[in-house]
Amino acid sequence: MLESLVFYTLAAFIIGFGVLVVTARNPVHCVLFLAANFLCVAMIYVLLAAEFLAMIQILVYAGGIVVLYLFVVMLVNLRRPPDAQVDGRRQALFGFVLVALLLAEMSAILVYSGAHPSNVAAVVPQFPSGGNTETIGMLLYTDYLVPFELASMLLLVAMVGAIVLARKEA
Repeated sequence: MLESLVFYTLAAFIIGFGVLVVTARNPVHCVLFLAANFLCVAMIYVLLAAEFLAMIQILVYAGGIVVLYLFVVMLVNLRRPPDAQVDGRRQALFGFVLVALLLAEMSAILVYSGAHPSNVAAVVPQFPSGGNTETIGMLLYTDYLVPFELASMLLLVAMVGAIVLARKEA
């Protein structure tokens, strides 16, 4: 009962912070609300006994990505007046139709899941005595070694490319 209450409270905070990210007028406040959103997601990971994912969520997203967003917000001049012309490519009606379809799909999923409850114990995998962090480590360095190394090489190439693009021409 307490776990459900904490989950629903965190879910409400996540939705609230998500709305604040989109609706806040100050871009720095948007980034701070995003950081709070990431921290609430990390708390949900802790509730699910996925401590490793919670720490990665905090280190990578709440730490690294939010700092990157803050640098971008500070480097870009956001105080200039908006353009006087209206963007002709903007398609508000198409956006509203897509949002309506998304809400209809989410409603259908909620109605279906309410009518057909699933057995949660069959969905959640049981980890050996070492815990989920040890299991993730063993899978990363045995079965998924090649994709893990390819992802690291891709990140290295992206980092070098960002450094080359960011340096000033001499």
